[in-house]
Amino acid sequence: MNATTTRGALLAALACVLVGGSFTANSVLGDYPYAGGQFLRYGLACLLLVPAAGKGAADRLRALTPRRWGRLALLAAVGMVGFNLAVIAAERTAEPAVPGVFVGCAPVAVAVLVPLLDGRRPRRTVLYGASLVAVGAFTVQGWGRTDGVGIAFSVCALAGEVGFAVLAVPLLRPLGPRLLSATVCALAAVESAAIGLWVDEGSWLRRPDGVETAALLWQAVVVTVVGFVCWYMGVQRIGAEHATLFSGLIPVAAAGTAPLVGTGSYGPAQVAGSALVGLGVALGVALGSGALRRVGRERRSRSRAFRANGRLKSRAVRVPETPE
Repeated sequence: MNATTTRGALLAALACVLVGGSFTANSVLGDYPYAGGQFLRYGLACLLLVPAAGKGAADRLRALTPRRWGRLALLAAVGMVGFNLAVIAAERTAEPAVPGVFVGCAPVAVAVLVPLLDGRRPRRTVLYGASLVAVGAFTVQGWGRTDGVGIAFSVCALAGEVGFAVLAVPLLRPLGPRLLSATVCALAAVESAAIGLWVDEGSWLRRPDGVETAALLWQAVVVTVVGFVCWYMGVQRIGAEHATLFSGLIPVAAAGTAPLVGTGSYGPAQVAGSALVGLGVALGVALGSGALRRVGRERRSRSRAFRANGRLKSRAVRVPETPE
């Protein structure tokens, strides 16, 4: 892989590991109002991201068409607020592994949708890698108790994860990763406040205790500010198809950090699933990006040059010296 692909892969991987760690942070926010927590998380993240948006941010936002503003609002509603709501709703009647398994199928959906939206056929190598990632995520998470409602909300969570990647693609060029992250965080904070006022009325926001404050700060500063910017920088470099392969690291990171707070264990199934995820990511990124093909072409080219050079040397004839 070249430097751009390698850097993009590392950024996407870091973002997904941070998101996976946030699932562990969610476990200590069970008693905090959902909408209020999302409002604080995305509102603080927006305030931190605005100074990093760069010069001309206001001009770039004013240049956006109403259609792109609608896409931004949809991205915040589906990929951020809606995704988290769907996961919480699914876990009311299903074990956490169930929405986790569906979210683990996001690489397969993105590997099909993005090429079709671009008017081209899906790449088989990316599909193979995405399928391995999905199987690895299933192995890490397992399958738990559920019902029809739990499955329905798990499908909504999958749609949110896919939307977070696909909807952002046309917005990266005019806004860039930092301004895009700041804008969708601002919209998500407004949407969360609207949901809180509508559903919970006066109880939608309260002062968090020490543990809840630490968890919200982790989600706002590390997962959202660092994670979102790294994610969109990764998508910008390697494309949504390849970047979404790394979402298989989300359940791996969640399973790896769960024992730290006593909410899970990391055993043979998690080790095997992590290996499958790693294999799928390597297959999809390396083959899908053409890195291995380029290496193979370079090796064949060097081999042909070496053989040709050998033949030239074997055919060379020393001209005898003429005696005086």
